[in-house]
Amino acid sequence: MKEQKIEFYNGPAGGWGALNSVKNSLLAQDIPLKGAKTLLSANQPDGFDCPGCAWPDRNHASTFEFCENGVKAVAAEATARRAGPEFFAQHTVRELAAQSDFWLEDQGRLTHPMVYDAATDHYRPLEWDAAFALIARHLNALPDPDQAIFYTSGRTSNEAAFLYQLFVREFGTNNFPDCSNMCHEPSGSAMRPQIGVGKGTVELVDFEKADAIFIFGQNPGTNHPRMLGELRAAHKRGARIVSFNPLRERGLERFADPQDKLEMATFGSTPISTHYLQLRVGGDLAAVKGMIKHVLEQETAHGNVLDHAFIAEHTTGLNALERSVRDESWQVLEQESGLTEAQMRGAADVYIGADRVIACWGMGITQHMHSVATIQMIVNLLLLRGNLGRPGAGACPVRGHSNVQGDRTMGIWEKPPAALLDRLRDVYGFEPPRANGVDTVEAIAHMRDGKARVFFAMGGNFASATPDTYATWKALQRCDLTVHVTTKLNRSHVVHGREALILPCLGRTEIDMQNGAAQGVTVEDSMSMVHISVGINPPASEHLLSEPAIVARLAQATLGERSRVPWAALAADYALIRDEIEKVFPDFARFNARVAVPGGFRLRNTASERVWSTASGKATFCAHDVPRDTPSHRARERLRDEIVFTLLTTRSHDQYNTTIYGMDDRYRGVYGQRRVVFIHAEDIRALGLRDGDWVDIRTVWDDGQERRADRFKLVAYDIPRGNLAAYYPETNPLVPLSSVALNAGTPASKSIPVVLQRSAEQA
Repeated sequence: MKEQKIEFYNGPAGGWGALNSVKNSLLAQDIPLKGAKTLLSANQPDGFDCPGCAWPDRNHASTFEFCENGVKAVAAEATARRAGPEFFAQHTVRELAAQSDFWLEDQGRLTHPMVYDAATDHYRPLEWDAAFALIARHLNALPDPDQAIFYTSGRTSNEAAFLYQLFVREFGTNNFPDCSNMCHEPSGSAMRPQIGVGKGTVELVDFEKADAIFIFGQNPGTNHPRMLGELRAAHKRGARIVSFNPLRERGLERFADPQDKLEMATFGSTPISTHYLQLRVGGDLAAVKGMIKHVLEQETAHGNVLDHAFIAEHTTGLNALERSVRDESWQVLEQESGLTEAQMRGAADVYIGADRVIACWGMGITQHMHSVATIQMIVNLLLLRGNLGRPGAGACPVRGHSNVQGDRTMGIWEKPPAALLDRLRDVYGFEPPRANGVDTVEAIAHMRDGKARVFFAMGGNFASATPDTYATWKALQRCDLTVHVTTKLNRSHVVHGREALILPCLGRTEIDMQNGAAQGVTVEDSMSMVHISVGINPPASEHLLSEPAIVARLAQATLGERSRVPWAALAADYALIRDEIEKVFPDFARFNARVAVPGGFRLRNTASERVWSTASGKATFCAHDVPRDTPSHRARERLRDEIVFTLLTTRSHDQYNTTIYGMDDRYRGVYGQRRVVFIHAEDIRALGLRDGDWVDIRTVWDDGQERRADRFKLVAYDIPRGNLAAYYPETNPLVPLSSVALNAGTPASKSIPVVLQRSAEQA
């Protein structure tokens, strides 16, 4: 077992540490040569799109268009390891369930479709036709199509997602929970009514023109490492970069570009943030409102601060925002943000002094109870000086998985707009269901309560990604059938229904041959760029099917003669799927021709054109009070004799979403372990404990249920007092199912009230 230690990391993000990690990742998967060759095709016009994050691709001037964590994703998929029928014959499901998440995925690529055998507690192989027949039998036996749940991961291509939503709606339900429900749902919920689009308004080129970049609740060094190249270049040309984050994150402090020979040779690095504001967990709304208060006060005192022409022509609602800001005291703003008045005013002065401003945010913003209000406050700030719809300025929600935005564009949405349903009816001749479906949290409740009997997952690791872990597991186990389309084994496959299937699919790096021709799929990145992805490696097994083929064959087996969709023909030629997409979505006109251009094309974004598709026809200033009745507020009021902390869940550096690549978190100095909790040194002393002691974590909630996670090592860290951070999925059991973002439903995993107690088991 690897040595467990806590050791301060003094280096920059990237640099030699990243290169060493690349080498180790390829060696660990037994693919030093194959892996290196594969990486040369990552994010290239004639190659494959990285299966990791959704950060956009550059202009491909470099041979190396990948990052450290992208390497880990590619290596994990291109691994030489295999988990075939022999592996499953050696292990019961009970034995597999006792293993760690890292161990499960580290067994390698799945090679055959597998079915659970309850009599032996083993998965055994079966033929594809038998698998589709089993699923179709369960689906068609349901008295109501809404008793089926169809989950979608962000790794699913546009082509597969389009076929998937078409099949499921023809089957008769809008039950489309997806990973967007768990990450950036609040971004869309906030921006659609405010500026008319639910996506970011910037392009990659805007980062070359911005005078200031504000980063809220995001850790690009781990989650979107290629973004550091843009931030580094912006810093070098003099742009101000203001970061708001409770934790000191190395990727927001310093970065050494592995492609910069001088920087590498001299062990140098480039600063990233010019201003680093460590606010309290959940304090972003108050911090941004404080900035707006300063901007409005400066306008009153000096004039010429606001963009009056833009406001008059393009916005509405400023008076209500001004009243709300005026009524909020600096005392409350300081108390709730964790920042001083001077810090908020200083950040606002950077904003005022910049002609072009980009605001970025990640899940540190979206996974809070008041995330929608916080995002609207960020957009309010941009609107005050016309920082939308012009070069070098705009809103930039940075999405996670590589095609989570594209899936939503393709119609993977439990609340579909009527225009989409009308179009499906007109093109395909069936009446789609009109009632809204369930989101991720609602899907768990439906399975728990017996309202859903079949769970089908197109990718992902539902059992580990979701909140309230043990409630989720019980919900899945109540199902008559659970089905997972996947490349590797994970926790969801050992937390299963009465019957269960594992369906192995092709990976993004693999050649997809259909009808004798290699196929390409398309994805949409965080900035609405759509481009094609073509695999280069032979498939891990001859028994794998592509995701479009799996959907098409399942649709044929389930719908039979009642469907007019030519499923077999579409699965044989993905260009035909893109022709169908073009029929349904006008923005994809000439889809095949436009995606054939290197780099692809950008979908229209009306807000970036200052066309506001809102109820008023204008961008809307939205007023919100700073919340003072959060779960943490209420818990501290109830438990006056205990120290109540606010816990945020986070990733380690050896992790992407729920995929654990290793047991290290290099930038935070954690090695060989994951059950750690980051805490201020003074808080450790206030508890009467010492750095390195072991504690149990217990959620303080008002529903009477006990939620706890035991044996976490205290790690003294630079984090505001009263706040904690720990890794998920280990801390997902602490997140109540009812802890969600208002008006979005996203689990509020970044702000859980908890208490700590000394663990009965010390190391």
